[in-house]
Amino acid sequence: MSSHWSLFKNRNFGLFFASDVLSGFGGGMATIGANWFVLMKTGASANVGFMLAVNVIAGFVASLVSGVLTDRVSRQRLIFLTHALRAIGMGLVLAALWLDEFRMGYLYVFAVVNGIGWTVYMAASRSFLQELLDEKRYVSGNSLLEISLQVGMFLAAGVSGFLYRVFSFNSILLVNVLMFVLSALVIALINHKGDITTTNKENYWASLQGGLAFLYHHKEIFTLGVISIVPLIVTMVYNVVLPDYVNTTLARDSVAFGFADMSYGIGGLVSGIALTAMASKVRSERMIGLLFLLAAIDLFLLAHNHQIVNLYLCSLILGLSNSSLRILMNSLLMNLVSKQYMGRAMSVWLGISLICQCGFSLSVSHFIDQRGAKFGILVMTSMMVFGLVFFIAQQVVTHKKVNKLLE
Repeated sequence: MSSHWSLFKNRNFGLFFASDVLSGFGGGMATIGANWFVLMKTGASANVGFMLAVNVIAGFVASLVSGVLTDRVSRQRLIFLTHALRAIGMGLVLAALWLDEFRMGYLYVFAVVNGIGWTVYMAASRSFLQELLDEKRYVSGNSLLEISLQVGMFLAAGVSGFLYRVFSFNSILLVNVLMFVLSALVIALINHKGDITTTNKENYWASLQGGLAFLYHHKEIFTLGVISIVPLIVTMVYNVVLPDYVNTTLARDSVAFGFADMSYGIGGLVSGIALTAMASKVRSERMIGLLFLLAAIDLFLLAHNHQIVNLYLCSLILGLSNSSLRILMNSLLMNLVSKQYMGRAMSVWLGISLICQCGFSLSVSHFIDQRGAKFGILVMTSMMVFGLVFFIAQQVVTHKKVNKLLE
């Protein structure tokens, strides 16, 4: 564990961590607040789902260029610009809501800014982490990055519910803008010279084709990357399901909704702190399978729950399992994908994830209005079962190929 925290002796990593906490807090608070805001204003989960669909469509469009940008320009500079543009975009949405009445169009602009910013940041930040650390520190680095994300989300969930009840959604957006400004300033303090050599003479399409060719010739890596996005998709669906689950199934308010999200964050925080010690004793492949199984069982039990305390417990377990899956699978991918292709590979997987998120957020939100939140949770359960089955199949195929080479 001491080696886990010794990464903070690296000044650049410490600043990167702090920036990630700030941006995670701001982005998480705005996303949580927007979901509840739309549900309360319109009374329909379908509107929440459509807003999230706009978010992921914008993110998918961004993924078409973010990977190439990440592998061609300074990743630190790209992160700085992403934070700065998100602050400006959210500031414009805040001004519109402040000066005018509620209009879904403003929330769609919010979703576009959020979707583009998140997608570019994910590709750039994970690739930047790979630059900052040597490969022996990837699990520790990803664990701490997950801690930073969950600390931000944990704080965001509690503060968002409080601000919404006492003040308004506008106050949440104001804090969101301030957090992105601070994140940009902190990332600018990092003194790092990138070690990625880019060929600026290579045009966009040639660069994109190079990344796709890498994944085509390494199908096992591509498949593992696709499996790694299952927890991301489940988290998106959970964001669609949770407001209606709290409001309709449990008949609770925004504070209970915020605490449910906070419980998820606590689970993720525990995962980040504990995973290094666990990973040293259990094979990563075996742990990944067990975590998919744990998440599936947890969601199945949540679908049949009617108690608020059980919701908090199930959210905590889901946060623990999802965060652990992301840490372990991202670390595996960082070891398998060279730094030269990491940005483009991440963007391909994020693009696939966003397409799936769009489809599920639209379809699940529609069925929730007709069949209730339980249906959405059962869909999430089936996703985790899907992830487990395909991960086992991928491991079997990989081991067979290794055995053939050994023969």
